[in-house]
Amino acid sequence: MNKESFFARPDLTLANLTAQGAMLALEAQQVVALRLAKLAQGGPDVASETLLMIMEKMQALQESAALLLNAPLEGQKYLNAPEILQLYRKKVRANQRRLSGVPAL
Repeated sequence: MNKESFFARPDLTLANLTAQGAMLALEAQQVVALRLAKLAQGGPDVASETLLMIMEKMQALQESAALLLNAPLEGQKYLNAPEILQLYRKKVRANQRRLSGVPAL
C-alpha cells in the first residue's frame, strides 16, 4: 500500500511505546514490592540482594546508554526507545520470576 493512500495504516510506534512504558511501570512496582518484602525479612541474603540490585541497575544503564548513543549512527527515529524498553522489561520480568520463586518458561 502506498503512503499517499487515504487508508494507509497509521504509525503506531508512539502508541506502542506508551503501552510498553505503562507495562514497565506496573511490572517494576511489583518487583519493588517483592524486593522490599525480601529485604524486610532480613537474613543473610539481604546484603547479596542489595548488591545484586545495584549491579543490575548499573548494567541496565550501561546497556541502555549504548543503545541510545548508537541510535543516531543507525538513523533510528525513536532513539532506540523500543529496544530500551524491551531491555528493561526483560530484566524486570527476570527479577519478578526470581523474587516470586516462579520458574522461567
